[in-house]
Amino acid sequence: MTDQERQAIMTLAIMAAFADDRNDDVERAEVKRVADSLSQDSEINVAALYQDVLLKRATLDSAVSALASPDTRRLAYELSVGVCNADGALSDGERTFLYALETRLGFDHAEAASARAFTEQSEALAVTPLATVPPTPQAPAPAAAVPDHDAMILNYAILNGALELLPDSLATMAIIPLQMKMVYRIGKSYGYELDRGHIKDFLATAGIGMVSQYVEQIGVRLVGSLFGRRGLGGLLGTATKQAVSSGFSFATTYALGRLAVRYYSGGRTFSAQVLKETYEGLLAEAKGLQQQHLPAIREKARTVNVAQVLQEVRA
Repeated sequence: MTDQERQAIMTLAIMAAFADDRNDDVERAEVKRVADSLSQDSEINVAALYQDVLLKRATLDSAVSALASPDTRRLAYELSVGVCNADGALSDGERTFLYALETRLGFDHAEAASARAFTEQSEALAVTPLATVPPTPQAPAPAAAVPDHDAMILNYAILNGALELLPDSLATMAIIPLQMKMVYRIGKSYGYELDRGHIKDFLATAGIGMVSQYVEQIGVRLVGSLFGRRGLGGLLGTATKQAVSSGFSFATTYALGRLAVRYYSGGRTFSAQVLKETYEGLLAEAKGLQQQHLPAIREKARTVNVAQVLQEVRA
C-alpha cells in the first residue's frame, strides 16, 4: 500500500465521519482531536487531510483516483462503512455517501453485490440488541450482591485487542457493539436496565465518541509511523504492529469497563467533568497494562472464531 493510497483511505474515513447528518459538535470535535493526535507521530499529516475534507478541498473523485488496486478499493469501502455504522443504523446522509462512494469505486456486478451484502452485515452489527429478553424494572442491587467484574472486563479487553489484529473488517466492527454489551451487563448487575441511547450518552459524556473511536482505530492501524509502510499486513503482522494496534482497543475497552463499574456502583452520580477525568485516568492505567497482556491478545487472535463472535454479538 502506497502513501498515496493510505492518505486516500484516511481521507475517505474522515469524509464518512462527516456524512452523518446526526453528528453533533462534540463528535466532530473528537474527530478533529483524533486527526491532530494521529499527525503527531505519523508519516501522514492527518490534520491536513481533516482540513481538506472540512473545507471541501478533498473530493470523492480525488480520493478514489489514488486507489490503484481492487484490494485497496475494497478496503476503503469497508472502512468507510465501519465509520458510518459506528454509532448505529445508517442515516440518509450516510447511505447517500456510501452509494456515491460505491459508484465511484467502479465495482463490477459481483463486487457491488458483495459490497452491499457487507453493508447489510455491518448495519446488523450496529443495531444488534443489547439484551435477548425484554427489560424488567429492578431496584438497584445491594453492593454485596454485585459480582466481581474484573475478569469479565479483562476478557472483553483481550478479545477486542485480538479482533483489531484480524484482517476481517467485520471483526473490527464488532469491537464497539461488544463494548456496549459490556457496559449493558455492568449496568444491569447494579440494577440498571440500559438502552442503546443511554449507553451512547454515557460514552459521549466521558469523551468516548463512537465514530471518532473507529476513525482512530483506522488511523492507528493505517498511518502509525511505528509500522508505517508495512500497511495493514496479514493476520498478525509484526510484533510492533501487534503492540500498537491491539493496544488501542484493549486500553479503551478496559478503561471503559472500569469506568462503568465506578459510575453505576456509585448510583450514576458523577458529573460530566468527573466522568471524563476518571476515564482519562483509567485509560492511562490501561495503556500501562497492555504490554503485560499482549501474549494473551496474540493467542486469542490465533484461536478466535470470528463467525462465532459475530453470532454472539447479534444474540
